[in-house]
Amino acid sequence: MLETSARLLRLLSLLQTAREWPGAELAERLGVSGRTVRNDIDRLRELGYPVDATRGPAGGYRLAAGTAMPPLLLDDEEAVAVAVALRTVAQSALSGTEDIALRALARLEQVLPSRLRRRVRTLQTYTVPVPADRPRPTVDTDVLMALTAACRDRERLRFDYRDHGGSATRRVTEPHRVVSWGRRWYLVAWDVDREDWRTFRVDRIEPRTPTGPRFTPRELPGGGDVAAHVARRVSAAGWRHRARVTVHAPAEAVAERINPAVGVVEAVDGTRCLLDTGADSVETLGVYLGMLGYDFDVTGPPELLVHLRELAGRYERSTPGPDPAPAAPAAPAAPAEQDVDRAP
Repeated sequence: MLETSARLLRLLSLLQTAREWPGAELAERLGVSGRTVRNDIDRLRELGYPVDATRGPAGGYRLAAGTAMPPLLLDDEEAVAVAVALRTVAQSALSGTEDIALRALARLEQVLPSRLRRRVRTLQTYTVPVPADRPRPTVDTDVLMALTAACRDRERLRFDYRDHGGSATRRVTEPHRVVSWGRRWYLVAWDVDREDWRTFRVDRIEPRTPTGPRFTPRELPGGGDVAAHVARRVSAAGWRHRARVTVHAPAEAVAERINPAVGVVEAVDGTRCLLDTGADSVETLGVYLGMLGYDFDVTGPPELLVHLRELAGRYERSTPGPDPAPAAPAAPAAPAEQDVDRAP
């Protein structure tokens, strides 16, 4: 009986790899006959595991999705990864998931072997999340699911949207992707009325149902990099000071040092490029420019020019003047006259 149970667990572990297994290969892996494999498949079905079978030379077995989720088999690394993920979800901004994630984590820890429970608890004890500097906006899970479903089905989405000042507008969009950036969630969509791409904070969206007609997806500008698109839009929206800087270096070299959240690089020629950047303070802007490692020209804004001049003067005052010319080597000293005993 113990041998049969161990074989069933091994068979279930193979079927959970999300691929179709020929019966002959399963029999070889388990060291049994094809008939025994068929009997074991029937036992798994009796236990509630929906195992699909296809006939023919290319046929085989695979685990299908059922109406209820049967127990899962996880190896050591998978179990630890799931525990860490559940802890992360419990600390996320998704409303309604904190208690659910903690309950699932408690159940998982109850069945973990002691060696894995120790690893998980060590991770929990010696890792500390950075607290938010302000209250985090929470995102309704149902809203998030509605947005992603509209992206998947390519259906127009209507919703009420509150901007930063609290003003409400009605939007009709062609949703593209939902992006998690920092502690917030954003919807990237084509705004039908404004005929342009827009980035919306999910916590300010109130979807209207039903969804609209299906649409043909558009190509997102900038090479289709959704994460970089959101980083540029979100950062630029929060910039209090903005500057276009000519950098005396190839665009490729500068782009390697610039995060999309910091600025956008445009080539001028083979030796120069334009950097469109900004920050919430001119002091931060000065730090960004100083870290480029290349010469640059700045024409504005005026407050940035004033700060850079002050910064240049401070750096100059903090360093000594030109090194003095090296002193000529001293002439060797004449040997001292020694007293000599003279014979009378």
